[in-house]
This record gives sequence, C-alpha cells and structure tokens, in this order.
Amino acid sequence: MEIQFLGAADCVTGSRHLVTSGPHRVLLDCGLFQGWKMLRERNWAPLAVPPHEIDAVILSHAHLDHSGWLPALVQQGFRGRIWCSAATRDLAEVLLLDAAKLQEEDARRANKGGWSRHDPARPLYTTKDARRAIERLRPVATGKPFDPLPGLRAELTPVGHLLGACAVTLRDADHALVFSGDVGRTDDLMMPPPLPITAPLSLAPDLLVVESTYGNRQHPADHTVAHLGEIIRQTARRGGKVLIPTFAVGRAQALMLVLHRLRDEGAIPDDLPVFLDSPMAQEATAIYTAHRDLLRLSKAEARGFSEGVKPVHKPQDSAKLSRLRGPAVILSSSGMATGGRVLGHLAALAPDPRHAIVFPGFQVPGSRGARLVSGATEIKVMGRYVAVKAQVHHLEGLSGHADADGLLAWMRQMPTAPKQVMVVHGEPEASDALRIRIEDTLGWPARVPQAGECLRLQDLGTLRVANRR
Repeated sequence: MEIQFLGAADCVTGSRHLVTSGPHRVLLDCGLFQGWKMLRERNWAPLAVPPHEIDAVILSHAHLDHSGWLPALVQQGFRGRIWCSAATRDLAEVLLLDAAKLQEEDARRANKGGWSRHDPARPLYTTKDARRAIERLRPVATGKPFDPLPGLRAELTPVGHLLGACAVTLRDADHALVFSGDVGRTDDLMMPPPLPITAPLSLAPDLLVVESTYGNRQHPADHTVAHLGEIIRQTARRGGKVLIPTFAVGRAQALMLVLHRLRDEGAIPDDLPVFLDSPMAQEATAIYTAHRDLLRLSKAEARGFSEGVKPVHKPQDSAKLSRLRGPAVILSSSGMATGGRVLGHLAALAPDPRHAIVFPGFQVPGSRGARLVSGATEIKVMGRYVAVKAQVHHLEGLSGHADADGLLAWMRQMPTAPKQVMVVHGEPEASDALRIRIEDTLGWPARVPQAGECLRLQDLGTLRVANRR
C-alpha cells in the first residue's frame, strides 16, 4: 500500500490523498483549494494521476475543501463510486450544486463587468458536472466495514465537526491506515464528541494521517456566545446591523442555535429581526433536521433551533436587506466572504461605522475574511474597492475543529500506536507544532509531508520511541 499527498500537505485546504493498493487507486477526499490565489490556481492544474485511472473516492465529509473538486474529477474522466456517510451524501449534494452555480454566476458577472483577466472567464465546472458527481455518491453505514473495491476494506467512524463527518480506516491484506478527516470538538454546540477509532479491521494501523487546522492553538475560554450577544446588543443600540458571514453547512445551523438561546435568555432583543440569506443554508438546515438523531440537541431544540429566523429566498430580496431601516442580524454565506450573497452585504455595510461584521471560526489565509480580521481598511468586492469602517470581530470559539489538545486526546484513544503519523491540513506553523507535540507527548514518529510526496507503508519501521500516553 502506498499513499501520495496531492493536497492539504503544505496548506489547510484542498484535501486529496491518493492510496494505491495493488491495481487499485482510491482517493481519500477530493477537495477544492481555497484562500491564496497561488493555491486556488491548483484547482486548474491536472491531477498527478489521470482521473480515469482512479477507481474510487472515500469522502470524510462534505465541506468543499474536502469534496468540492469532485465535479472536476468527474468532468475529467472519473467513473468510479464515491463512498461516504448518508448525511455527507445529502449535504454534498447541496454544497456541490451551490458551488457550481456560484462559479457559473461569478464567470457571468466577470464577463459582463470585464474585470476578469481571462477572456472569456469560465467556471471550473458546471451544474451539469456537479449533478454527474452527485450521481456517483454511495452512502454507507458508519461503524460497519464495507468493501470499496475487491481486496480493500474500509470503515467510517463519526468524528463530530459536521453532520456526517467521519474518519476513514482503509486496509488491504497487509497494511492499514487511518485518515482523520476533520476532527470535531468534545464541546461542540451541535455535534457529539468524536468517537475513537476501534481496532482497524483486525490490523494495527501502519499510518495515521491527521489534520492540524488548530494544531498550534487552544480554543479560548467559552465566553464566545456571551461575546456575540454583547456585539449584537451594542450594534443594535447604534441602530446598526450585524452581518455574520457564515458557512452554509454546519456553522449557519450552530449560529441559529446560538441566537435561539440568546433570545430565550433575554440576552438579545426578542423583536430583533434575524435573516438567513443563503438558500444553501436553508436546504442544509432541513437536512440537519432530517438527521436530528445525529445531533446532541434535545428533541425540542433539534426541531426548533431555526424558529424566528426569516429565510431570504430571492436575489432581489437579498439586495434589499442591507437597505432596511433599523437593527437586524444577517447570516449570509460564504463563511470566508469569498463569494455568494454576502458580498453584496459587505459592499453595502462595510463603509458604515454603525454596523458590525462578525466572522465565526477559522479564516483561510488569503481569503477576504482573513484580510478583514487582520485589519484591512478596504477590500475588493466584485471588481471595486470598498472602505471598511464597520467594526470587525473574529469569534474563533465557534470553530468546529478540535484544538491541539483535542486532537491529541482523540489520538490517545487509538487502540494501538501507529508506526508513523503524517500531519496534514494545516498552515505550516500549525502542522509543525502538532508534529512536535505528537512526538514529545505520545512518542509517535510524526512528519509533515510535502505536496506530491509518496509514502510506502511497507517501508515504515517499528516505533523508535515507546508509546507514552
């Protein structure tokens, strides 16, 4: 068995890991690169292996940095099955269709406005490509082994983070590996704590591939909800609006739950309008409700967390929101302000100091959100520069990722120590910090792979250091 790191090896985006076993090739995740332009340009580069030579894909979860390149993979010749949990299948359908639609709309706007360097601007993939990818999604039960290809056995283990998110265990006759996907928090608002990996299908794991988004950080003390309530109250007193750029899947639902609880506690005005300006978030909310048995909420909260939130369906109604008189809270995607309806709200609200812009969770370096939380005084939106005079806040406490301590706690539950750990899906500083802690705390050999690096599992030796738990 061999693994090649085709994405998320030197950055926190574009998760793609190619496993070769005998004649078979399996891609673990198939994500979009996001953030810096030099990373986004990798979405247009040919894959190291022709897509028609890949036999199957196993998805850890539905977020676009893990699933968003699937339509391009199918467009370029992939004809295999895409294995995932049932909830991931439902969310991926919504995410992929929306991603295709946004790319088509961005290309049309760029061509109409003349701000693209390409003539004509074109989308990475189309809605038709997204539908062809969705047709290949094959849901499987979590916690039960399945055979993605002859001679290969896999299992999905829920790890919190997002509805349907799972770690992936994969083995052949001789070797086994575990891929963490994105690991959630034990104190997540909506998702249960990540489950431990059980003995991986009768084989001790040769390799653990683990994410490191928060590999060099600890989540702040749990005052985030109170802080958001204070921001909303202060902004409402100024007569301003609170714009919350949010990921439509996972984060939007958690924020609606937070606002629901704040209203019930009397921490924000009961009559304060809250708008959900994201058709995709509205669809995702219905999926969360349908899969409410996977949530850690009471039955009442699972059914009612979105009550009182006004959905905005039509683009023309979205355009009117920012011009409404009086205070309001607007939840709008995308979460890093890279595209979607939130751009119109940013252009309208950012120049006015009465308003507040609140970013909940991690912002990929190079994204518009990252520039704003770093103190940018102007931003480029739809081809023109907009002054930033609104108050900008960053609430990292709402992140769905485990922090460094949480990742180590999850790894400690492995039934046996892996021969090697490869640390992926993090900025270089975060990945290297987690690598050091794994070696110093757990005594497991750990490395950060380079983009394109190949590793043969049969070459891994025995542990150099005793497993210290």
